[in-house]
Amino acid sequence: MKELEQIVLTSDIPEHGLKSGDIGTVVMIHKGGAGLEVEFVALDGQTIAVATLPADKVRPVGHGEIPHARRVANA
Repeated sequence: MKELEQIVLTSDIPEHGLKSGDIGTVVMIHKGGAGLEVEFVALDGQTIAVATLPADKVRPVGHGEIPHARRVANA
């Protein structure tokens, strides 16, 4: 994964109100890709969370996937 690449969360992160399937943007890569700083933004542009995650908690966006809108409790 690269900086500014969109990713898909593969596990819920309840402390940030995030759910598996949420889409974020990699803003920084740690330790050669072992960890990632990921920003999650609402459709209106509001930052919901910036989280440091291990690489195994995210995956690249796949071909033919479509985003889905949902309301975040802490937004």
